[in-house]
Amino acid sequence: MHDHPCDLLICAAGMIDDRLLAKATSDQWDQLLDTNLRGAAWCAREVGKNMLKNGKGHIIFISSYSALHPPLGQIAYASAKAGLLGLTKSLAREWGAAQIRVNAILPGFMDNNMTSNMPAVHREKILADHVLGHFNTEKQVAQFIYHLHNHLTHTSGQIINLDSRIL
Repeated sequence: MHDHPCDLLICAAGMIDDRLLAKATSDQWDQLLDTNLRGAAWCAREVGKNMLKNGKGHIIFISSYSALHPPLGQIAYASAKAGLLGLTKSLAREWGAAQIRVNAILPGFMDNNMTSNMPAVHREKILADHVLGHFNTEKQVAQFIYHLHNHLTHTSGQIINLDSRIL
């Protein structure tokens, strides 16, 4: 890897393939963990090399509300996204002395490509659980990430839940 001035890495990969554990295949489990957890860890490791060398940086993992409140059938996805929370706290401790911040954001349910095939009845149920009665937008989450990166410069090791569901 070549030296680069990168001081922000956002790991936002997400893939869902809902199944109960009894019906999950080893390949399906591996693909979800590879996409949602291993890829983020390896990206952080590679970018972190130069961040450590430069003595600064910020890594943001995009986790999921499902990491804390997994719905039925999301065992592999929820496990991978929960793994990002452990990765966040571990890397924040490991790299904090080098002034590298590591945080995780749970953006909450959003209407996007990943959720576009969800049946309307499920979407309506999720919306009904939101105390404010609406979902965050991708633009709002991006604005929060901008604020976290540029204005909350002493924040690291945090799991920030932007969802308004209270369970």
